[in-house]
Amino acid sequence: MVRLLHTADVHLGARHHDLGEVASSLRERQFSSFARAIDVAIEREADVFLICGDLFDSNAQPRRSVERAAGELHRLAERGVRSVLIPGTHDCYDAASIYRAFDLPAMARQKRDSDLVTVLTSTQPDVFFADLDLLVRGFVSDTKTSAQSPLQGHDAKADGRGRFKVGMIHGSLRVEGKVEADDVLFTAQEVAASGLDYLALGHWHSFRQDRAGQTTWAYSGAPEAVAVDQDGAGRVLLVTLEVKDERTIVAVEPIAVGRTRFQREDVDVAALDSQDALVRSLAARADADVVLDLRLLGVLPEALDLKTDEVEQQLKPSFFGLRIRNAAVAPLPQGVPPPPDTIAGVFTRGLQTSITAAEVAGAADVAAEQREALHLLRVLLDDPKRVTLV
Repeated sequence: MVRLLHTADVHLGARHHDLGEVASSLRERQFSSFARAIDVAIEREADVFLICGDLFDSNAQPRRSVERAAGELHRLAERGVRSVLIPGTHDCYDAASIYRAFDLPAMARQKRDSDLVTVLTSTQPDVFFADLDLLVRGFVSDTKTSAQSPLQGHDAKADGRGRFKVGMIHGSLRVEGKVEADDVLFTAQEVAASGLDYLALGHWHSFRQDRAGQTTWAYSGAPEAVAVDQDGAGRVLLVTLEVKDERTIVAVEPIAVGRTRFQREDVDVAALDSQDALVRSLAARADADVVLDLRLLGVLPEALDLKTDEVEQQLKPSFFGLRIRNAAVAPLPQGVPPPPDTIAGVFTRGLQTSITAAEVAGAADVAAEQREALHLLRVLLDDPKRVTLV
């Protein structure tokens, strides 16, 4: 039996420019989830720790950050647990690669000539652990993108080394109608023909597992979510390979290590009585581990006085992060329009025509702007003192 701990897409050092002051806290959470993945590998007595690309968010990382990551790998090396890494698309193996600039195995302070920490590259594509009867193959390009599939023509059975055969790829499985292009692309047919027992994958930040032929494949997902649509992140995978009746049986167990949860929600402003009602509704769901991305939709009621920046400030202590985007549109004017032979009437008809055309064309942003313009025009006509032009 061989136990693998599979992770990917840690993205250490990610800047998270869209999260403002929460960004530094999320970077620390990402490192903490990586450290917890190391803990799981030790606690569950894993034989090999696999990192399937994008350990780092970019190749431009300070030495202290690389040393910190190497320190975690050293915790495994001290206990005789091997680590095998491949570059990804963010920390790709080009001329400026972080894996060329820094000797990660040496920084992890492993014993000289040992195989405790291995970075697989285009020049060192595999590593064989004789005591485990395990061959690990990394399919790595010297560039971020690859014109051909990394699995093209590969048959692990042709290699006589290893009873257990494991592959590592950072790229996308082609899915008809959903994923048909990416930096690195391969097909289920190629996975089935690979001769691998297990294919450890990175690049998709949410967990997914399946089989192609006799090969079990899985995306571990990011150990800590890094975007609002990654509801399947926050896990690592404990993978067991065992021979039963001359067949290799692969079992995959997801294990939670992440804390942060990203939630995206839409709220119809027509259902809001006041700004205070929105604040009270959100405060009742306070969660220090949630980044809430709230989008306001619908037609703004005339009586609703809403300032999203005030709501964000009031609820700041209630969530790990909160972002409110007001995509609601102004109401169309009610009542009798201005006469068509007046300047106001000409503008009104022109804006109404533009709104209809934009809505038919599916240009929601344009339609919203035109609605706002028409609303302001009507307010100016009815009561110019209500509008301040800056």
